[in-house]
Amino acid sequence: MNYRMEIAYDGTRYNGWQKLGDSSNTIQEKIEKVLSSLAGEQVDVHGAGRTDAGVHAAAQTAQFRMPGELDRTVSAEMIRSYLNRYLPDDIGILSVEQTDPRFHSRYHAKGKIYTYRLTLDLSRHVFDRRYITRLDPDVSLDIEAMRSAASDLVGTHDFRSFCGNSHFKKSTVRTLYSVEVLSDGPDLTIIYRGDGFLQYMVRIMTGTLLEIGLGERPSDCISAILDAKNRRAAGKTAPPEGLTLTKVIY
Repeated sequence: MNYRMEIAYDGTRYNGWQKLGDSSNTIQEKIEKVLSSLAGEQVDVHGAGRTDAGVHAAAQTAQFRMPGELDRTVSAEMIRSYLNRYLPDDIGILSVEQTDPRFHSRYHAKGKIYTYRLTLDLSRHVFDRRYITRLDPDVSLDIEAMRSAASDLVGTHDFRSFCGNSHFKKSTVRTLYSVEVLSDGPDLTIIYRGDGFLQYMVRIMTGTLLEIGLGERPSDCISAILDAKNRRAAGKTAPPEGLTLTKVIY
């Protein structure tokens, strides 16, 4: 039977979502280990997308198949309960449900929403300080310049300049449906909605928008960065802690 689950996790102490080769301490590895213990054999978990080391998720979607004999004795809710009992406290399984046998969490995803949070005053965020990036409280950001630049990111473009993997061989064309820059006093939230994202893409876009907000780049520089198709043309990669995968769209 094919199962779909929604997962929330604090990525602070993990090496990202996906296990690669012999890498350990990833979200995928932790979940597979517990599921395999329940099943008595290896269970592979497929996520909707990768999140980098230190990046969080409020609702990652993943899919897995359990051995046929367990389908008759173990319910989806029992699987969820077992996972939550034996997984670390910073990984939570929000839901588990049986799904279409053909469903694949990655290939059937139509889009994702990422949220990046920043603050000039960390004292306002004592309890969520691990999920927000602190900026120098003495800096001043031109929010309108950032919004103007963000609008130039929207649409279908070749985002190679915003890809952290210089050896990426597949297409780097993606579509951003919207980029919202929201300001609330010393706090800044940037919400990205798109059909898919490249490695470090959200963090590089955020770093570039911050450089624009700081006056280090002109607000009309995005078109030239996109045309360059070169990672060195874009801004710095923003830290991982402020980034959260908010939702996978199907």
